[in-house]
Amino acid sequence: MPVAIMKGSVPMEMKKVSISAKRQITIPQKFFTMLGFDTEAECMVRGNELVIRPTKTNSGGEFAEQILADLIAQGYSGDDLLARFKIAQKEVRPAVEEMLAEAEQVAGSKSEFATYEDVFGAEEEE
Repeated sequence: MPVAIMKGSVPMEMKKVSISAKRQITIPQKFFTMLGFDTEAECMVRGNELVIRPTKTNSGGEFAEQILADLIAQGYSGDDLLARFKIAQKEVRPAVEEMLAEAEQVAGSKSEFATYEDVFGAEEEE
């Protein structure tokens, strides 16, 4: 039976689960349904916690306007525009994940970083 607790102002439910000899766990049905799990889960370590959450699917809204504007500016339209948009949309999440990984390395002083001027050039004076 889940135990309800409060963490700050966020209510939490907790349930102890068994770990099999093959390191497998079963997500309680209530949590599985409540959080919208399907056939995959993301698993990550956060501090000394193991976080298991439903995989996020592209809702179609991430950077959609910018992607479409860029593709239209490149001259795509009709079915070709739709096909290119689908390809570009699938590339957003991996690109953001790569940027976050690089940011973590920079934050840990494990990598060099780029300044605003490196990315956009020096600001022009009028």
